[in-house]
Amino acid sequence: MALGFFSRLKEGLSRSTQKLGGGLTGIFTRRKLDDEALEELEDLLITADLGPGVAQKVIESFRSSRFGTEVTDEEIRQALAEEIASILEPVAVPFAPDPTHSPHVVLVVGVNGVGKTTTIGKMARFFSAQGSKVMMVAGDTFRAAAVEQLQIWGERTGCPVIAGPPGADAAGLAYEALKRGKAEGADLLFVDTAGRLHNKSALMEELAKIIRVMRKFDESAPHSVLLVLDATTGQNAVEQVRVFRELVNVSGLVVTKLDGSARGGIVVALADGFGLPVHAVGVGEQVEDLRPFSAVDYARGLVGLPATE
Repeated sequence: MALGFFSRLKEGLSRSTQKLGGGLTGIFTRRKLDDEALEELEDLLITADLGPGVAQKVIESFRSSRFGTEVTDEEIRQALAEEIASILEPVAVPFAPDPTHSPHVVLVVGVNGVGKTTTIGKMARFFSAQGSKVMMVAGDTFRAAAVEQLQIWGERTGCPVIAGPPGADAAGLAYEALKRGKAEGADLLFVDTAGRLHNKSALMEELAKIIRVMRKFDESAPHSVLLVLDATTGQNAVEQVRVFRELVNVSGLVVTKLDGSARGGIVVALADGFGLPVHAVGVGEQVEDLRPFSAVDYARGLVGLPATE
């Protein structure tokens, strides 16, 4: 991970780091790691959005390995970065299309405003630059802005965008796109979807219909279901994962908007609570601002440590 990206990530995590790092400095200026210190640390981890499950794991680990010893905030920071990285490591899995599927169909889901369309555009750009033939489907047919946005990404990346008239049937559109993708030898087909969560049953029906109709053409589709989450929503992201896992078989996560107002601890809570692969994190609007997720860099950024060499 380039240092430029790490410093952007660290900047994006600054709100969480101030909460976490500042708190650590407050608790540990050379003091014994006793019950009181552990209790304060546990509260700090929970308020930094790492969640009670992670907080408990870290505290138990510290209790068994360091209880009663004198520690500095720097030692605790290092130890905490290691603990967090060990939770994140199993889920730091870059997205890789399966070449046995032509095209590999990626259904992209999430509530409105999380950055689904932008994520698709960035991923299309990345994979087409690697030589893959990519197509995109403007399946959020209720929002004209989403269709236009995807078409702009199509122009930027040179990837075809399949769109219909406003309010068109998203399932029919996905079916036609899959057919066309097959005929034209596409490697990847990204399907954008609506995200109106306030009407869960309508969204559920729509997603189920998209999948059902695509399976009439390719019974293995979709091959990936990516859930896009906005890091600024904190604990709300946990609920979104729960809901979307009920609706569809989510295969991986992309976390966006790690850009200053983010509550970065939430990624740790999600990793611990669900164990779903975190394919990428986004720190801004530019194409290069979506990168594969690195457990060590993220953990160090979160507690305010420099990048590893």
